[in-house]
Amino acid sequence: MSAAEAFPRVRLVYASTTGVYGDCAGALIDETRPARPANARAKRRVAAERRLRQANRRGTTAAIIVRIPGIYARERLPLARIQQGKPALVDEDDVFTNHIHADDLAAIMVRAATHGRIGRVVHASDDTVLKMGAYFDRVADAFGLPRVPRITREAAERTLEPMVLSFMRESRRLSNQRLKRELKVTLGYPSVDDFLRGLEPDAPSAPDVK
Repeated sequence: MSAAEAFPRVRLVYASTTGVYGDCAGALIDETRPARPANARAKRRVAAERRLRQANRRGTTAAIIVRIPGIYARERLPLARIQQGKPALVDEDDVFTNHIHADDLAAIMVRAATHGRIGRVVHASDDTVLKMGAYFDRVADAFGLPRVPRITREAAERTLEPMVLSFMRESRRLSNQRLKRELKVTLGYPSVDDFLRGLEPDAPSAPDVK
């Protein structure tokens, strides 16, 4: 008896990370880009993706892989970081980051579970094209906070903690055409700006979540 006959095929959606690509020097990439993880977290995700593909081939799972960028929501904004004045990179040294609202991500995961193609990889990313510092500026402006200072990459490497630096070393822009074309997802918040425009101007500060 084969593994596929012995066990029922399980349909699942794996929440992976766009960090599997490593640094792409700001290039616009789609899901065909080879994974080149640069840190331990991303390497673990690549290993998990590989095992799921193997299970798909054995017929024991029907897995879809959703690669997720930075998740934000009303309670998931970098407000504490901004209030503490932690620096971002100067524009010429800065990196592109990618975003998805938590509500949109939840809808994407459900849609992938019901309509995703087995073995397919999909970017759960919105239409935002922003560098990290510009994202912090948008949030600061929306809450009436001072913008964070900017420093060079050389200064950042000397003064910032390793976890923060790991995000500042990778730059990429994600295509979400597969998300829209294949899963036919309509985003509730197509961009960070769409979300921030809907905030109440006197909304209380939210806790900081990376």
